[in-house]
Amino acid sequence: MSSPSHRMLDLLSVLQSRRDWGGQELADRLGVTVRTVRRDVDRLRELGYAISAARGPYGGYRLAPGDELPPLLFDEEQAVAIAVALQSASGVDIADAAARALATMRQVMPSHLRHRIDGIRFAAGPTAEQVEVGALEGVSVAARERRTLRVEYGDDADRPTRHIEPHAVVAQDGRWYVVAWDRDASDWRILRLDRLRPRHGGGIPFESREIPTGDARTYLAARFKGSTTADRWPVTGEVVLPLPPRRIAPWLGDAELAERADGSCLVRVGSWSWAGVLAWALRFDVPFEVVGPPELVEAAAATARRIAASVALPPDSAAGPGIR
Repeated sequence: MSSPSHRMLDLLSVLQSRRDWGGQELADRLGVTVRTVRRDVDRLRELGYAISAARGPYGGYRLAPGDELPPLLFDEEQAVAIAVALQSASGVDIADAAARALATMRQVMPSHLRHRIDGIRFAAGPTAEQVEVGALEGVSVAARERRTLRVEYGDDADRPTRHIEPHAVVAQDGRWYVVAWDRDASDWRILRLDRLRPRHGGGIPFESREIPTGDARTYLAARFKGSTTADRWPVTGEVVLPLPPRRIAPWLGDAELAERADGSCLVRVGSWSWAGVLAWALRFDVPFEVVGPPELVEAAAATARRIAASVALPPDSAAGPGIR
């Protein structure tokens, strides 16, 4: 059986993992009796942890925020996850605060865990424009509370004012975006958070609207592909490349690949246009086969004619790009 100290640490870790726990549920999780859970909860309260209890046969416990912050408890995997997150904090102007938080955590870690954290070093990807913490907080609160915002938006000093209903804040590819209903335009808008400045706090309450694709992240992905109703490209075509999968995979993106018996690959590629599908295939600088659909075949033939017409070749030179 574990010691009372170890049981209390385990209990605290479990209580911190979610909002509410039933008494019997905690006992089963920790492998002790409900009476032991009650005793350990009382000991944690004596140490300053605000743990509320619901009475009755199905009573439970909740770790509530207190006036003061008792020591937080993380297991090793949680500590590693936090350390990685702090090192990779980007896009928001909190780099100094993140570095200080990581240094503070490191000071109270046991030696073996410090060595483990110190061994995790990596170069974070390039960051886009930094977002002010105040803007992120203001828009996030307005989205959570469903309150309108008056914002200045744009890169110029004389930024126009917009009246928006923020529904969600989404981080993607190093940038932060706001999915919002523009009350002036009566339409959905995706706004770059680094270009946005709230003029004041949340305004009047608004009723949530249904985002066209169902959720903010899917809507953002759809708009990047030129759609407003689904996360898909306007056109999708198939080509065969005489290359092994390892040569294609680094450039695959969201395309789909199937290796054929002869070692070539059938690739299904989406793009803004048929010319975009062809441009994707041309990057490999090898002859390729256009499979379909018919619109892609027609676009390939038209592109071949334009390319041939744009190049002045000697009369005895072979003409035509490597498209068949």
